[in-house]
Amino acid sequence: MAVTATDVGIGDALIDPALCDTPGMMTHPGLPTAWVWGVAAIAVAMFLWNAAAPVAGRAAGFNAWSAIPRGRLGRGIREWLLDATLPILRTPWLLLTLRLLVATLFIMVIAAGLFGTPIPERNLATVLTWNLWWTGLVFAVFFVGSAWCAICPWEAIAGWITRRHPWGRGRADGSLGLRVPRMLRNVWPATLMFIGLTWLELGMGITTSPYATALLSLFMVVLATASALLFERSAMCRWFCPVGRTVGLYSTLSPVALRPLDAEVCARCETLECYHGDDRIAPCPTHQVMGRMRENTDCTSCGNCTQSCPQANIAWRWREPGREALDAARPRVDTAWLMVVLLALTGFHGLTMMPFWEPTLRDFAHRIGDSGQLLLSFSVALSLALLIPLIVYTGATTLTRRLLGNGAEPGRVFSTLAFACLPLAFSYHLAHNLNHLLRETGDLPVLLANPLGQGALPLSEAEHYLRYLNPGLPQDGLFLFQSSLLVLGLWLAVRIVRRRIGSLLGRTGGVAPVNGAVARWRNVPMLGFVTGVTLYHLWLLAHPMIMRM
Repeated sequence: MAVTATDVGIGDALIDPALCDTPGMMTHPGLPTAWVWGVAAIAVAMFLWNAAAPVAGRAAGFNAWSAIPRGRLGRGIREWLLDATLPILRTPWLLLTLRLLVATLFIMVIAAGLFGTPIPERNLATVLTWNLWWTGLVFAVFFVGSAWCAICPWEAIAGWITRRHPWGRGRADGSLGLRVPRMLRNVWPATLMFIGLTWLELGMGITTSPYATALLSLFMVVLATASALLFERSAMCRWFCPVGRTVGLYSTLSPVALRPLDAEVCARCETLECYHGDDRIAPCPTHQVMGRMRENTDCTSCGNCTQSCPQANIAWRWREPGREALDAARPRVDTAWLMVVLLALTGFHGLTMMPFWEPTLRDFAHRIGDSGQLLLSFSVALSLALLIPLIVYTGATTLTRRLLGNGAEPGRVFSTLAFACLPLAFSYHLAHNLNHLLRETGDLPVLLANPLGQGALPLSEAEHYLRYLNPGLPQDGLFLFQSSLLVLGLWLAVRIVRRRIGSLLGRTGGVAPVNGAVARWRNVPMLGFVTGVTLYHLWLLAHPMIMRM
């Protein structure tokens, strides 16, 4: 039964009856109309401005990175912040300590899921995994790149089992050391696993099942261990891990990365310890040579290169946010598909949390005779959610190729422009998950004290309302953050479109003819695509969103 504003009072505040539009469901508020129109106006203005701008290779407009102080003080502060974290990567016991802490939490998640209460909001497994870790991970990617992969418990536990040593090279007889078959040396396995995890998460509802969450966690450890036992180095991280590949792609937007301090030192290096390792330190787990690395996609920030480099020439470096996605990262067809899939599935996550989603799905199931757990109906919906963005994106790239008129290969155009999907998926992912993070993880200290949820009861309606009223951030501040994320995501996507089309024209970073005719209409299909996706994400955020737990 829905509760009205007159039923529950908390302090001097009464509950908004709009929160109870859907009986039995508690919802997060959507963006107010004024915010929606404001973001929509900005999006349309950006489309019109960039469609008419005369520059092909470089995005017109203000570069926010240039606002950061470039003087000695500003540079010193930035470099100090980065260098202060470097000892973690250069000192094995510091990195090992972090890995042990994360692995301990991971084991607690498994134990809580297997042996704790089935009430999701009272069990550490579901709250820590789906509300805190997954959302916090995406936020962390922007600030520290792929640093999560350095402390990932899946790879850490698999490494301890196979190498039989907490760090360094360990023993060589713990793995067969086979090369990954050529047919698997791509991210298609990770892409398929990402789709499969989405099906489990949203179709089977494992986000609200502590037991299923624990089983999934165990499965990932088994998969990582099996990969380590069979293949050389960290094949799981390089090719198979859906989380690692997502982090790798998102980290191309990060303003920090492990890079050489002096490119000339790397150019003169003949021993390549960063790749081969040394007597103490294991080789790069993903086969990277630091002096030749142009993108974060395959770097796991494991610290091996920083520890083995005899010249101590590797450190965290600052760069313009999105630099790799703009023009440095090499386009590949398999990663391009994963980028489009990421974009499609982030929007699909939001759609499945709309109050109208379940009634619509049930109506569809009734029409097709799906009388089970609606898995067939959900599978059809998931397929459409993947297919429609792919068709629209393929249409935009096909039209762009025709407008280019220079005979560019379809696969090259498809993979080159796919980088524009990353900031759109990233920004909506953060904006969508802010509500889960701020409203549904407030009881974390209580959960850590009682991870199994022994004796706990489900959240009462009053407790749900308290979470609604106390998100940890002022309501207008939350709306501002969500709106700003969408605008920033579109801004960066527009820059990527213009820069990448410039590279397809053979003018990487260059400019079009003075009259600008070359640039204008060739940008329009992809500008329309990224603007349309942003408006769709805005529409999703404008609706109330059902609380996960």
